[in-house]
Amino acid sequence: MAPVPYFEIAEDTYCIETGLYRPGLAACYLLRSGDRLAFVDTGTSRTVPTLLAVLADLCLGPRHVDFVIPTHVHLDHGGGAGDLMAACPSARLVVHPKGAPHLIDPARLIAGATAVYGKEGFDRDFGGLTPVPEDRITVARDGMEIDLNGRSLTFLDTPGHANHHGCVFDRRTGGCFTGDTFGISYREFDTERGPWIFATTTPVAFDPEAWLLSLDHLMALEPTSMYLTHYGRVDAPGNLVEALRQSIRDHAALALAEEGRDDPERPTRLKAAVRAHLLASARAQGVNLSDSAMADLLAVDIELNAQGLDVWLKRRERRAASSG
Repeated sequence: MAPVPYFEIAEDTYCIETGLYRPGLAACYLLRSGDRLAFVDTGTSRTVPTLLAVLADLCLGPRHVDFVIPTHVHLDHGGGAGDLMAACPSARLVVHPKGAPHLIDPARLIAGATAVYGKEGFDRDFGGLTPVPEDRITVARDGMEIDLNGRSLTFLDTPGHANHHGCVFDRRTGGCFTGDTFGISYREFDTERGPWIFATTTPVAFDPEAWLLSLDHLMALEPTSMYLTHYGRVDAPGNLVEALRQSIRDHAALALAEEGRDDPERPTRLKAAVRAHLLASARAQGVNLSDSAMADLLAVDIELNAQGLDVWLKRRERRAASSG
């Protein structure tokens, strides 16, 4: 039997490989306080057997799980929430108020994800979505404290990547579970200069102005580490946040260069622009992988970032047309 893919990333804090697309692309986290547990993010429904195997490896079980906390309801973060809640009878789901309806009735979430990934891709990579009973959901407001057996967790409202996004600050470790709000930083791109970090503009709610404010909200807590879904722990976030802010601005600029040019080739042009930008940014950080190797590792992000920017432009253009 293969070993369960997880490791301790901080005190009583475990990073779990979700298995989406390739190793090192997507993680979720397990927090422990005594014999009480909380998951932050869940991966997809296909990840749930791995999560239960981690519990068994720690000589604990589903009855020890008090909280399941998806940072947002994109399927690589919250797709497994329903199945995990069904397996953990005493757990409560803690979720952003704008995300809760989609986990109670995932029909629109399934439709939206199928539009992005295609039916075959959705079925292959994400499986089904199990509804969560409404009476097992706690709607999280900004600043809400979650008590995990004496371990204090603070929920933060952090729109920008998605309007239903929240982060979780852990006072015990000084770290923050950031979902996608603190961007993407794959370990294959680490250099002597440190981690390379970039924004993820996945469809459908990219909002650069709100995102920049959310980063201010996170950094006001003076976190010592960020625990990224994509991927793992990065330290000294104060040294990284300006690069992330610039990445948000740069992606917005790539899109705005195409504003008003809503022709069939725009998605192709955006994809080429995102690819060129990300590879140049990695090179500037000292990454010495070949262009083809970088493009392979970033293939999913290039595609989704370009799609998200096109959606953002269409939204801006509809708003301009309606106001004119």
